[in-house]
Amino acid sequence: MSEILRITDLAVSYGHIEAVKGIDLALNQGEITALVGANGAGKSTSLLAISGLLKPVRGQVMLDGEDISKLPPHRIVQKGVVQVAEGRAILTTLSVRENLDLGAYVRSDKAQVERDLEWVFTLFPVLKNRAAGFAGNLSGGEQQMLAIGRALMAKPRVLLLDEPSMGLAPLMVQEIFRVLTEINRTGLTILLVEQNVRQALRIAQRGYVLENGKIVLADTGANLLGNPKVVEAYLGG
Repeated sequence: MSEILRITDLAVSYGHIEAVKGIDLALNQGEITALVGANGAGKSTSLLAISGLLKPVRGQVMLDGEDISKLPPHRIVQKGVVQVAEGRAILTTLSVRENLDLGAYVRSDKAQVERDLEWVFTLFPVLKNRAAGFAGNLSGGEQQMLAIGRALMAKPRVLLLDEPSMGLAPLMVQEIFRVLTEINRTGLTILLVEQNVRQALRIAQRGYVLENGKIVLADTGANLLGNPKVVEAYLGG
């Protein structure tokens, strides 16, 4: 399995507070990798640094051997690393279709964009049915679908997801994780930050546990699900 993204000694600070303390992790092409941990562990901060929305104080983010850690966020998107933000960040006063079109803003391959739009509508039929309506009129779960669909329209090579199940009803959580597995089957590499540790590790080939800004465990998703420390700390064991 070839490696597509490698993070080395990544450290991120908010003023004098070091939120991420020199972490190392690697993503293999076509795999789901879960980054799990408690609130405040540094998970979202790590994603924001990979996306270029926060500048690391040290470390590297290598995409296929190229250091992208000093690039601005729009260039990182053009390179193929696309984030679905925590809280979805959809544009509520635009239509569903307009939100999806914005996802493809950096692309010029119009015919493929149309094919990708149909694929997104296949993944999320409700978005096709509501395409002309305001995105703000969607339910929370539908808005999460739109946020994922918009990211897919950028044709990512690596998809970063920040807490996609947050605030959703259990049935909608199941649906979001089902779709993520389906997306991954197409070969898309996913880095998943998620407080629902059990669900995340069930679908992830690899997992990392982040505590207080440091990676404390790294293993396959299945092994982490059975790890006594993980069970005790995160799975109610």
